[in-house]
Amino acid sequence: MRSMNPDDSASPTAYDLLGGDTKLRELVDRFYDLMDLEPEFAGIRALHPTPLDSSRDKLYWFLSGWMGGPGMYIERFGHPRLRARHLPYAIASSERDQWLRCMAWAMQDVGVEESLQLRLMQSFYETADWMRNRAG
Repeated sequence: MRSMNPDDSASPTAYDLLGGDTKLRELVDRFYDLMDLEPEFAGIRALHPTPLDSSRDKLYWFLSGWMGGPGMYIERFGHPRLRARHLPYAIASSERDQWLRCMAWAMQDVGVEESLQLRLMQSFYETADWMRNRAG
């Protein structure tokens, strides 16, 4: 996720704008803490294993590369194949919306700058909507 101008390779990545490794880990940890604690996220929590450690690591590794940082997920697992990897899980509009709300809340809690939140949420929405594999 580079700058809005694809010809501007010198502009900072979303990973850089976020604050790099430490801030990304903080964001992912807050996301899963909220998922685990808040009743409104029970639907997506039920789709995850207990404990959440492997889920935390996989999202952290994935988002690192997706945001323009180190490609840790691809180094470990190859191409993400997001939709294929999520097909075994029932994902409808409710799960999509819970995921998005949880991520928006996490970004606010860790202090992600507002314009970056908006940029990320647009991309997250497009991806989350594409992940739906059930009606509703």
